[in-house]
Amino acid sequence: MLRFNDIADRVLEYDAECDLELLQRAYVYTAKVHEGQERLSGEPYLVHPLEVAGILVDMRLDAVTIAAGLLHDTVEDTLTTIDEIKRLFGEDVGFLVEGLTKIAKVEFSSVRERQAENFRKMLVAMSQDIRILLIKLADRLHNMRTVHFMVEGKAQRVSQETTEIYVPLAHRLGIHWMKRELEDLAFRTNNPTVAAELEHNLHGRHAESEEYIDEVKGILDARLRDAGLVAEITGRLKDLASIHAKMERQGTGLDKIYDVVAFRIVLDGETGSVYHALGLVHSIWPPVAGRFKDYIALPKTNGYQSLHTTVIGPYGERMEVQLRTNVMHMGAELGIAAHWKYKGGDAGKDEQKFDWLRQLMERQGELDDPHEFLDVVKVDLFPDEVFVFTPRGDVISLPEGATALDFAYAIHSEVGDHCSGVRVNGTQRPLSHQLQNGDTVEAQTQTQQSPKKDWLEFVVSGKARARIRHSVREAENARSRELGRGILERELRKAGLSLARVLEKGELDDIVRRQGRGNVDELFAAVGYGRVAAKDLVRALRPELEPEAPAPEPTRRQRFGEIFRRDKRTSSTGIRVDGHGDVMVRFGQCCAPLPGDEIVGFVTRGRGVTIHSRECRLTFELDSDRMIDVEWESGGIERRVRIRVTSRDEPGLLANITRTISSAGINISGADIDTHEGGTATQKFELWVEDSKKLAALMKDIGRIKGVQSVERVRG
Repeated sequence: MLRFNDIADRVLEYDAECDLELLQRAYVYTAKVHEGQERLSGEPYLVHPLEVAGILVDMRLDAVTIAAGLLHDTVEDTLTTIDEIKRLFGEDVGFLVEGLTKIAKVEFSSVRERQAENFRKMLVAMSQDIRILLIKLADRLHNMRTVHFMVEGKAQRVSQETTEIYVPLAHRLGIHWMKRELEDLAFRTNNPTVAAELEHNLHGRHAESEEYIDEVKGILDARLRDAGLVAEITGRLKDLASIHAKMERQGTGLDKIYDVVAFRIVLDGETGSVYHALGLVHSIWPPVAGRFKDYIALPKTNGYQSLHTTVIGPYGERMEVQLRTNVMHMGAELGIAAHWKYKGGDAGKDEQKFDWLRQLMERQGELDDPHEFLDVVKVDLFPDEVFVFTPRGDVISLPEGATALDFAYAIHSEVGDHCSGVRVNGTQRPLSHQLQNGDTVEAQTQTQQSPKKDWLEFVVSGKARARIRHSVREAENARSRELGRGILERELRKAGLSLARVLEKGELDDIVRRQGRGNVDELFAAVGYGRVAAKDLVRALRPELEPEAPAPEPTRRQRFGEIFRRDKRTSSTGIRVDGHGDVMVRFGQCCAPLPGDEIVGFVTRGRGVTIHSRECRLTFELDSDRMIDVEWESGGIERRVRIRVTSRDEPGLLANITRTISSAGINISGADIDTHEGGTATQKFELWVEDSKKLAALMKDIGRIKGVQSVERVRG
């Protein structure tokens, strides 16, 4: 167990003027209010705030932040109040604890809603003071170190959230040691079988790897010393999570992954010494083409600087080497915490390092739905980046896979909204053109251009997606307002009323208030969307007007009776339509429904009823007035379906897959096999299957075959 004296000694190593008295008081107070409480591990609860404080010390943070770390759970888990914290420990500590408490003290109807809204609150809080996020990350790291004490379901939920949110946030803040540890702990929790197998297979390499690391370090050390360079050289086996990710990307096994060892050279001196050392490394071992990255000339958006190269090592295997100065290494390991200075409790601001945070906060103002906000910003938090240039030579960082339109939005939202074309390296390209590192991009604009919904199909950056959604929604609202206004004006005219006169008298204002709408424009939009009937508004304005007697609605059986009478033959499809078994039906090719799938019917005059899966994308576009209840009849009528199997490209694997299909008693009516670079293959099969349960069982059996990476049903 970490002791307070350990924390105090470590703080004094980097901050001799640290306010130890504040830390002492915070420690005594948290020990007192948490007395008698235990964690799931059975340890005293005090262990947790001490460990969180220890992690903050590892990041070399100030006394106010460490004190807040010691106190971070007191308001949430004890009878302590924020006012008491501020009175005893000062406004700065109180502000940080209050920011952390607000994130936790909210109840939600679903896990995803809680995750989304908590994330939004965390971003709002950290935009005011980044230390709130640093404490939150330290809190999450210690919880992940003890995640094995949680029940299995909760442990996996916490680990998944860690992977999706906290790992990318740690990366964005440049705290790479924390990012690696969070990622590895989450991977081990969510994939225990895969992790255990990997660890077992790597164990055999361990002694071998230690000898290999020592040999490479000796070669590098001798060559660098001969050149007069002073450096610290380290080598390590890569984390399980990164090794597994590489296996997934390459679609291969551990035996085909050679660069599982990474070396780091940290040099005394200036930037020039790093490039000098790189030249020496390449003179010893040949570099792998296309695997060199210069993050010194083009730093990552979180400030990370280093040279990355992959070389062919002493025994013909690939190995990764990173090179940086001591200052760069401090920045790479501690991220923003390495540069953060506090004067009188005020956090200094670094505009460039927090430009991404400013953009996230702009987006949270545009997106009302926390789920949508979470989906959008997740894109920007993940680490892969591409660097391109403006015509003036400015560097723009974009997510990997970004298009020319993403570039336009990165320049300015207005440039993106009015972007009509782009030139990439002097050549005209479509807006959907995917950018590569080093491209020079010029956006062309026209004032009459506006965002289109189909732009969402190819943009990848969070900023672009959020802005396009916002603009499209605003345009739809404007059209609906105009449409609703016209509809209401016509209905009022039929009743002998004038919309202009009604608006002048403010007669719609009472209806707006009763319906809880913000203003009359929102009421017009509701009419345009069909949410409010214009006739109901006319009756609300003039109750004395007698409504016309509505014609009786025809029953569903009457409405579709003519179609049913047209085709009285016995159906062999196994479908009952609104209770009838003798209706002509056909199956939608877009979703190829199987017995057991939930289905809906859509009446097409003269062509009977088309059957769609309820999950089919077209069901959201069909006219609801022409939908009809349908159900499967019992019986073993086979339907044709397609599946796609992605696997390694290995001898005998296709035979194993087809054997599994035949063993299930399922007939293969067609097959298409493609192989790809990187040792992977895609097999597409057309099968005749009785029902969805049998298909699901078959897909599960195929998924168990060694070498198979994924099995999916293909619709459309």
